[in-house]
Amino acid sequence: MTVPRTPGRAIRSFVLRQGRISNAQRRALETLLPRYGIPFEPRCLNLDAVFGRDAPRVLEIGCGMGETTAEIARAHPGIDYLGIEVHSPGVGSLLKLIGEAELTNLRVIQHDAVEVLATMIAPSALSGVNIFFPDPWPKKRHHKRRLLQSAFLALLASRMKPGASLHLATDWEDYANQMLAVLGASPDFRNAAPAFSPRSSTRPQTRFEARGLKLGHPVWDLIFERR
Repeated sequence: MTVPRTPGRAIRSFVLRQGRISNAQRRALETLLPRYGIPFEPRCLNLDAVFGRDAPRVLEIGCGMGETTAEIARAHPGIDYLGIEVHSPGVGSLLKLIGEAELTNLRVIQHDAVEVLATMIAPSALSGVNIFFPDPWPKKRHHKRRLLQSAFLALLASRMKPGASLHLATDWEDYANQMLAVLGASPDFRNAAPAFSPRSSTRPQTRFEARGLKLGHPVWDLIFERR
């Protein structure tokens, strides 16, 4: 089955930067990407074939350096995880962690998450979605680049099963309030809390988050359920 492409998308929520790739990350990209990576193709994935089983599937958008993604997958071997990240150092770091822990329930796609969702993920395929600390694009003129917008939420909802969980986290208050407003206006999601959710024990703390907390930056979690 082929999922139709979302047309006319010009504004992206990320900017590709070169970044420094360590020797270990480069080796992981060269040796482990063929095993744990999924190349982008504009056709629907057969996730049962990818993972070799039928299991709940959780998507993580923006894996960063991969520590949280790998830790969650290690803690929940009965769930299959699909991570999406565009930056090579992060992909290499995550692949290294997958290889070290021999995580058979985690795969990586290095591509734009919106295009992956639109063309590679079947409707109602996902039991959960995690989006932790997406780029806040703090300048007002850049707010149009923020990932969490109504059109994106409609696409995301179409790929999630009824009852599937959407877990978001940010340390940028303005973005947190925008997320809450956009999700609150969506007909596809219901809030699991009166407003922001208490920090979930299922979300490991990232190094980025730990640095922010030391600087006094609060973190806001949002957990919504697909209607």
